[in-house]
Amino acid sequence: MAESAYQPTDRRPIAARRWPIWQHAAKWLAHRGVSPNAISLAGMGCGTAAGVALAGTTYTADWEPFAWLGGAALIQLRLLANLLDGMVAIESGRASPVGELYNDVPDRVSDTATLVGAGCAVGGDVVLGCLAACAALFTAYVRAIGKAAGAPQEYCGPMAKQQRMALLTLIALYCGLAPTSWRPLWGDPAGRSLVAAGLLIITLGSLLTAARRLVRIAANLRGIRS
Repeated sequence: MAESAYQPTDRRPIAARRWPIWQHAAKWLAHRGVSPNAISLAGMGCGTAAGVALAGTTYTADWEPFAWLGGAALIQLRLLANLLDGMVAIESGRASPVGELYNDVPDRVSDTATLVGAGCAVGGDVVLGCLAACAALFTAYVRAIGKAAGAPQEYCGPMAKQQRMALLTLIALYCGLAPTSWRPLWGDPAGRSLVAAGLLIITLGSLLTAARRLVRIAANLRGIRS
């Protein structure tokens, strides 16, 4: 395949890119002409559907465990799409500046949909879901503004995208698999629930992440301009 003159820089460090299974998957997709941008959009669809599934736990009592488990699976499919889109772009020689938009904008949609959906879930809190979504958007904004100012992109945590989604996945799995007799531990009407607690952790952790990124970006820019 023809090599693209454009090569993305400052890619998010993901150890799974080195796993043979995903390298083979990326080659398989690239050799069949699958568009990396289509993979990005598919990931956005999964992230949005995850939010719908989580919110659906409030309205589907008989199917609630399946909604939780479906939400967890869709979150992981979204992350898998996030992993493969860049790998396929490089493998197929189709990396482009426009691909950067497809790589980033759908992520913001996915984060918002998933976190707000979790806020609407059983044991969730809508306000905390919205605050978590805003805080997640702020971490991405800080990273983007740092790059625009001339610093390398900062992907540090403690509550970057992978950590946010890992926490939500674990919560959804627990809520989907735990016996109903444990329900008071995570779904009490007072709101002291596992889901609400998770959203609070994501909100505070994302704000800490944004602060860490700002400090690191400022230090980097001082070093560049000194």
